[in-house]
Amino acid sequence: MTSRLVVATSVSLDGVMQAPAGPSEDDSGGFRQGGWMAPHVDEGFDQVMGAVFEQADSMLLGRRSYEILASYWPNASEAEGAEQINGMRKYVATRTPMTAEWQNVKVLAGEAAQTIADLKKRTDEVILVQGSSDLLRTLQTAELVDEYHLLVFPVVLGQGKRLFADGTTPAGLELIRSTTTKSGVVYVAYEYAGEPSYGSAV
Repeated sequence: MTSRLVVATSVSLDGVMQAPAGPSEDDSGGFRQGGWMAPHVDEGFDQVMGAVFEQADSMLLGRRSYEILASYWPNASEAEGAEQINGMRKYVATRTPMTAEWQNVKVLAGEAAQTIADLKKRTDEVILVQGSSDLLRTLQTAELVDEYHLLVFPVVLGQGKRLFADGTTPAGLELIRSTTTKSGVVYVAYEYAGEPSYGSAV
């Protein structure tokens, strides 16, 4: 019995994943370009994200991402998908204990690499990771990510938190799915394939 950890995130063409949904979502580091996703959201985007969430059994969040989502979704409408998000099982990885008031939340207190490795071993779920850039660094270093589902937006931001930061553990990936929306968003899904292969093109 083991779970699959699926990272699903929106990124700019230069790999920035910070504050896609709005200017006030995450302005840490002086980031002032939040909300870059909104002009490109269309029916195709909604279909892709709907399919990604439909395949997931639960969601994994870092503490900051939990606070952002928990402040919005409990009061969101059914038309926005609130019933699915609120009803989904959710895990929050945090170094210090916390009280979670959002429904269906289990707190994983401790070192994330260990608590999430243990979670994967004792459950049989597709666990969706949303946002949580700091948590992602830990998951990547510990080689716990099984799939990346990326929505690549036609915008270059030049700064901000990146999905793959300097020092990320090298990994080989295998393409398992791709499509493009009318607004130019490219959806790609990759499966972890171990260490990269190397050679010469000369």
